[in-house]
Amino acid sequence: MSARVIEISDLALAEKEILSLGCDRAGVKLMASKAVSRVIKLKGIRPVAANIIKQEMLSFGGEAATAYGSIDHSVKETDLLIFGTLKQLGLLTKKLKMHQFGLPKLSTEIETCLKNYAQEPAPIKVGPKTLAFGRRSYIMGILNVTPDSFSDGGKFLDTRAALERARIMFDEGADIIDVGGESTRPGAVTVPAREEIKRVVPVIKALAKIKGLAISIDTRKAVVARAALEAGAHMVNDVSGLRYDKAMAKVIAQYQVPACLMHMRGTPRTMQKKPAYADLMGEIIDCLSEGIAIAINAGILLEKIIVDPGLGFGKTLAHNLEIMSRLHELKGLGRPILIGPSRKSMIGQVLGLPPAERVEGTAAVAALAIWNGADILRVHDVKEIFRAARMTDSMIRRS
Repeated sequence: MSARVIEISDLALAEKEILSLGCDRAGVKLMASKAVSRVIKLKGIRPVAANIIKQEMLSFGGEAATAYGSIDHSVKETDLLIFGTLKQLGLLTKKLKMHQFGLPKLSTEIETCLKNYAQEPAPIKVGPKTLAFGRRSYIMGILNVTPDSFSDGGKFLDTRAALERARIMFDEGADIIDVGGESTRPGAVTVPAREEIKRVVPVIKALAKIKGLAISIDTRKAVVARAALEAGAHMVNDVSGLRYDKAMAKVIAQYQVPACLMHMRGTPRTMQKKPAYADLMGEIIDCLSEGIAIAINAGILLEKIIVDPGLGFGKTLAHNLEIMSRLHELKGLGRPILIGPSRKSMIGQVLGLPPAERVEGTAAVAALAIWNGADILRVHDVKEIFRAARMTDSMIRRS
């Protein structure tokens, strides 16, 4: 058989395939953008603007889908799907800048989304460690100094035990150690800030003496974040995405450290009470976008922000599996993606295994996450996931 389907996901691969035919290099540049297709979704567009976009896209050989009522303006607004090659989308954005009805702004948003999707985020410095995204995946080792975390609660409450565990993870390949003093498992009760500080600060002070170790504080509370940063932490990992404590963003901005913003529906105590979404990925991306805006308004640099879709935080098994298959959609935000699949209940539900036996499942999720755009993996089993990540990197990060 001489016919076959090949998958071309970006311009670099398109240029490589076309050049391999012996085409002229000038022709390669002209044709490559016609070989890569994208689908763009716009939300809440007025019918007059939606109809213009559809007609313009059709004129370039592409397509756009709208609600039926947008044709006769019987609906107030419509979501919009635009289908086309990068060439067609480029022609569309140029043409939209000539129109009214808010279309120049939409044109810029489409351009930004496409640009973000196609390129790696700029490096982020976390204490002594510089994360150069796109070269390899980075590992964040979990260090819970709690009595009730779902997988390792009570194991590392003693500072010496926590320090030894951190050293082991560092030696196994962890780039960052994420220290948490409050369990955020489903149904968990909030820990008083004073108790949380008592748990994490001695550990962070001890970890800060390890040369080359980057330290993250996993907390929702500004006062805890401040104490941890004073003790030597280098970044803040906030599972509430800056929503729980309104003072958190200002603290992060004051210390000029990176921040990971996670999506969570509700609180740890309530998040698993029948979570439902009309548009799962759209709602996650919208929430993370709002969190990024909160951060920027507080003075946090965009270049210091990391995003996390929050596996298991206000999601069912079906939601978690869908997130993993569509994780690449978060690339449109233009920020590094952190994913925390470690020993999660989704793995237990699929494999029927307790937390201690979910290492292989975690490795499978981690590999798929890297394939779909994840930059940082937050895990308990550093040695095993480090190896799985290196193998996956060798297959997909070939440059």
